[in-house]
This record gives sequence, structure tokens and C-alpha cells, in this order.
Amino acid sequence: MTETITKADSWKMFNRIARRYDMLNSILSFGLHKSWRKRIGRYFTRNENQVLLDLATGTADVPIILVKHFPEISKAIGIDLAKEMLTIGENKIAKFRLREKISLSEGDARQIPFNEDSFDAVTMSFGIRNVEDPLIVMREMYRVLKRGGRALILEFSMPAIFFIRVFYLFYLRYAVPGLGFLLTGDYEAYKYLNHSVEKFPCGSVFCDMFSEAGFVNVKAVPVLFGVATIYLGDKD
Repeated sequence: MTETITKADSWKMFNRIARRYDMLNSILSFGLHKSWRKRIGRYFTRNENQVLLDLATGTADVPIILVKHFPEISKAIGIDLAKEMLTIGENKIAKFRLREKISLSEGDARQIPFNEDSFDAVTMSFGIRNVEDPLIVMREMYRVLKRGGRALILEFSMPAIFFIRVFYLFYLRYAVPGLGFLLTGDYEAYKYLNHSVEKFPCGSVFCDMFSEAGFVNVKAVPVLFGVATIYLGDKD
């Protein structure tokens, strides 16, 4: 593939690589991506019978992991634009016998197809950097959250420690596209990854956007020396 991938059409790229997406995630993250997603659950409020919405849910790793490990979640809904990813997610949900608790549907994080004040928590993992205007998504998250609800976004970021940052950038720019091409034949999809990570407004800049969307108690929690960050904010 040699086409240029734009953020507006990035979901089409995920349809292309859907069959090997989970395998590549495990290889490229050295198996850490699931533990990072599970870590999101540490920052839930501990209210019972929470209803969770996961945006850009992909193959449904986030709702599956969180429902399995956090019993306070009574129901989870995942939405995504990539049909092929959702199909794989549905199969995983069936495999883990979680259909009574988790449902998936097509949906756009920029125009969430639910009413305001519908969810106790809204999550998004490694997806916010793929939208052209993250603030639109944050405002939508705020809209559908109940008062007292919490938004949690897990995204790649740039490590502050110089030598870790240098190694990380080398890995993103050369190893990731190379391995991606070797295992999927799709060089552009994995070249897009490093571009989207490097250009993403992480850290305090992203926290400011969270606040602009209306959230309070905004916080950024680095993961693995800042390779990724969990951002959280509350609806007052």
C-alpha cells in the first residue's frame, strides 16, 4: 500500500489490518498493551453498577479487560467506525461469554450516538490521536457522561527522559513500520503510527484541552516512563 493515510480515513486503514491487529499489538508493545488498558480501571470511581462507553473500541480489548477485572462495571458498550475490527471484537466477546455485559456497534467518536448524561465512565485507548480535532471528541465525552462521571483516555506520548525518548523515536520510526510491513505487507499503516504519535499534543497541552472541554480534576498519569499516558477528567 502506498496511499497516504489521513486522520479522517484512518478507520479504513484499521479495516485493512484488522485480521492481524491484535497480533501486531502484542508484538510491537512487547505484550504490554493489555496491562496498560487494564490500568485504566485503577482510575474508575468505585460506584456500583457502572455503565461504560468505550470509543474507538477496535477489537474490544478495553471493554473485555475492564469488565473481566472490575465487577463494578455492569454494562459496557463499544463503538468504532471500522466494521472489520468490530467483527473480531464480537468474536472475542462470544469467546469470553461476555455478550450479556458487552455490546458493540458502529459509531463515530466525534458524534457519539447516545443521549447526554448516559454513562458513568467513557474511555478511549490509542484512538484520540486519529481524529482531526480531539477537542470535539472530548466535548462529546463530556456530553454523554453523567454528572460525577469520569473520562479516561490512554494514548501514546513522548518520554521526558532523553535517552528513553531517543530509543523510543528510533523504534517508532524504523522498527514499527519494518515489522508492520514484514507481518502484514502494509508499510503505510505502521508508518502512519509513528507520524500520529510524534505529532500528538501530549502532556500539559492535552490536559489544557481536557479542561477546555469542561472537565475538572484533570490529571495526566505517565505509563512506562511516559511512553504512554492516562489522562482523566471529571464531569462536575
